[in-house]
Amino acid sequence: MLRPEDLGEGERERWRALRAASTVPRNPFMEPEFADAVGRVRSRARVAVVYEGREPVGFLPHERGRLGQGQALAYGVSDAQGAVLSPGIGLNADELMRACSLSSFAFDNLEAEQELFTSQAAAEYAAYVIDVEKGYETYESVLRAQSPKFLKTTLAKERRLGRQVGELRFVFDERDPAALRALMAWKSAQYRRTGRRDRFAQEWITRLVDTLAETRAPECSGTLSVLYAGERPIAAHFGLRSASVLACWFPAYDTEFSKYSPGLVLHLRMAEASAAEGIGLLDLGRGAAEYKDSLKTGELPVYEGAWTRPGAGAALYWLSREPARRAHHFVRGRPRLAAAAARILKSAGRLRRSQEVVTGPEGA
Repeated sequence: MLRPEDLGEGERERWRALRAASTVPRNPFMEPEFADAVGRVRSRARVAVVYEGREPVGFLPHERGRLGQGQALAYGVSDAQGAVLSPGIGLNADELMRACSLSSFAFDNLEAEQELFTSQAAAEYAAYVIDVEKGYETYESVLRAQSPKFLKTTLAKERRLGRQVGELRFVFDERDPAALRALMAWKSAQYRRTGRRDRFAQEWITRLVDTLAETRAPECSGTLSVLYAGERPIAAHFGLRSASVLACWFPAYDTEFSKYSPGLVLHLRMAEASAAEGIGLLDLGRGAAEYKDSLKTGELPVYEGAWTRPGAGAALYWLSREPARRAHHFVRGRPRLAAAAARILKSAGRLRRSQEVVTGPEGA
C-alpha cells in the first residue's frame, strides 16, 4: 500500500503497460499521473500494488476514509475509475479489499470490463463519446446524417459570431493561466445558476485542476482549449488527454454570447483539433444533456455502486450514501420527475443569485 508519489518507476511503467494492453479506451483518468495529481491534494490517496512474485501485476488507486471506507480516486470528480490488472490474474474483490483493509469501495464512473466490481454495481449509465478516428470530415458527415439541423445551425452561428463579435481563433492547448481562471469563473457561475454545488468552491478540486494543468505526460496531459473572438475568450474547456482519448471534463462559456452557442462551436473545434492530433475519441462523460445528444456518435457503459463487506464501515457507507443515490436514480429514471427537479434547481439558482446581488457572494 503506497502513496501515489511513492510508486517506483518500474511500477509506473508496469501500470502504463497494463493500460496499453487493455481493450478499453485509454482514458487519462486511469493513468499514474492522475493518481500523482490527486495525491498532492488528497492526503488519503493510496495505490494498492498487487505482486505475483516480484512482478507487479495490478494496481488499485483509491482513497481511504474512517473505518476503512474506501472510494475511487477523486470520487465524484474523476470520470473513469477502477483497478488496473493483468489479464487472468485470478484475484477476487474480497481478497483485494481485505488486503487493502477496506470495509467498502464506492465508485460512480467505473469503466467497462472491471469484472472485479461490476457485479456490485447498482446502476449502469451511458458515457457519451465522439468518434473522430477516421478524421473530422467523416465526423461532420455523420452529424449531417443524424443531426443535420443541429450542424447547419451551429455552423451558421459560428460564422455570425465571427462577423458580429470578432474574428474567431481557437487554441487547442492554451497555456495562459488567465484563460483557466476565466473558465473556472464561468463554470462556478453555471453551477450557481443551475442550483448545483459549485465544485470550484472546493479548494482541493481547484488545486487538482491547477496541478493537472501543469501535467505533461504522453498518456495524461492537462489540456485547456479556448475559443476567442478577437482577443476575448468566450468559451473554454479543461480536460485530460492521452494519445488516443480526450476526456472532456469542465466546459463553460461567457453567457453574454449565449445566443451564438459558443459552447457547441467550441466542441466542434475540439473534435477537429483532436482528429488532427491523432486522438480518436472524445469522452463527454456520463449524464444526459442536449448538447451531448447532438454531438455524440456512440456510448460507453459506466457503473455506479459499491463493494461492501459486513461491519460498521459498510453500514456507515450505506447510511451516508445509499439513500441519496437511490433517490437520485429514481428521479433520473422518470423524465417528468427529472424535469421537475431541474426546474426546482434552476429556481434555487435564481434565488441564490438574487441573494448575492443583495448581500454579495460572502453573505449568501
